[in-house]
Amino acid sequence: MVGSETGRGIVKKNPMALTLLGQQNPLASSTEQLKVLGRTTSCPPFETQLDHIGLLPLRATGITVFQINVGKLCNQTCRHCHVDAGPDRTESMSRETAEQCIRALAQTDIPTVDITGGAPELNPNFRWLVEQSRALDRHVMDRCNLSVLLLPSQVDLAEFLAGHRVEVVASLPYYRASQTDAQRGEGVFEKSVEALQLLNTLGYGRPDSGLALNLVCNPVGAFLPPKQEAIEAQFRKELRSRHGIEFNNLYTITNMPISRFLEFLLESGNYEQYMERLANAFNPAAAVGVMCRYTISVGWDGTLYDCDFNQMLDLPVDHGVPAHIRDFDSAHLNQRQITTRNHCYGCTAGSGSSCGGSVTS
Repeated sequence: MVGSETGRGIVKKNPMALTLLGQQNPLASSTEQLKVLGRTTSCPPFETQLDHIGLLPLRATGITVFQINVGKLCNQTCRHCHVDAGPDRTESMSRETAEQCIRALAQTDIPTVDITGGAPELNPNFRWLVEQSRALDRHVMDRCNLSVLLLPSQVDLAEFLAGHRVEVVASLPYYRASQTDAQRGEGVFEKSVEALQLLNTLGYGRPDSGLALNLVCNPVGAFLPPKQEAIEAQFRKELRSRHGIEFNNLYTITNMPISRFLEFLLESGNYEQYMERLANAFNPAAAVGVMCRYTISVGWDGTLYDCDFNQMLDLPVDHGVPAHIRDFDSAHLNQRQITTRNHCYGCTAGSGSSCGGSVTS
C-alpha cells in the first residue's frame, strides 16, 4: 500500500517515488478521476447545491488573478499533490506560450499574476515571466515549495525574487518535521526551514520590508483544515521559538479529492466519508467567493481553465468562450459560465478554500 491513514495522518513514503503517471496508475487519467467523482454516492451532485442557493449557473465576476501554471516538473513528489507533479514529469510551458501570456496580460488591467507549477521556478521561462509581469507593473506571486531554493541550479533564486518584489507563497504542511515529511518526503521539513530562514535574511516576512512571505498549509490526512486564525497563531509561535522564522500570513487549504490525494482516499478507504464530510460542510457564503469567479488559469500548453483544479482534470473553460491564451478575450471571459464537478465541494466546505486560503472568516 503506497499510503494509508494512521490515526489522522498519512504514512511516510519515498520522496522520490514516481508520480501516478510514472506508476502507470489509472488515476493518472483525468477521465478516470472524473468517473470516480461522478459516481460518488455520499453526496448530491455539486450543481444541486448551487441550484439550491441560486448560483446555478456559476459565473465569473471579473478577473483579478491571472494564474499561469508553467508545468508539472517538480523536485518533490508530495503525497497530496493535485498536479501529480514530480521529477519525472516533462510538461513545460514554452517561450512561445509564455509570450502569449504576457501579450494577453498587457491587454488587461488584471492586477495579480500568480505563477505556479510543479515547481514553477524550474521552468526556463519562469524568470522571464516574472520580469515581464513586473515591467507591466503587476503584482507577482510565486507558489514555492521552498526546497527548490536550495538546489544548486537555483543558488540566486531567492535574491532574484526579492529583487523583483515577488510575493512568495510557500507550502508548509505543518510546523513539525514528522507531519511535513510524511506528506512531502523525508528531510523536506529541514530544507523548508533552511529556505525560510534564507528568505528572512533577505527581508521576507519582516515588518515594513514590503517582501511578503505567506505560508500555505493543508491537512495531513482525510479531514478539513482547522480555523485559519488559530492555526496561524500556532505556526507563528512554533516557527518563531524553534527556528527564528517570521512570516506574514498563513493560509489553510482543503485537500482536493483529485490526483494523488484521491489515490490516498481510495486506498485508505476514506473516499466516500471524505466527500460526505465536504458536502455536509457546504457553505453558501464560501460558494459565493470561490476563486474561479475572479481567476483565469492558463495551462502549460496555453489552454484556459477556470481554476488550477479544473486544469488538472482537463476541464477547460466552456460555454463558447475562448479556450486558448492565443485567443484571450477578457470581455467574454470576465463573465463566463464556470465548469463545475463534484471536486468543487473542496472549495466550498466550512470556511471555504482557495489559492489564497479561507474564503470566509
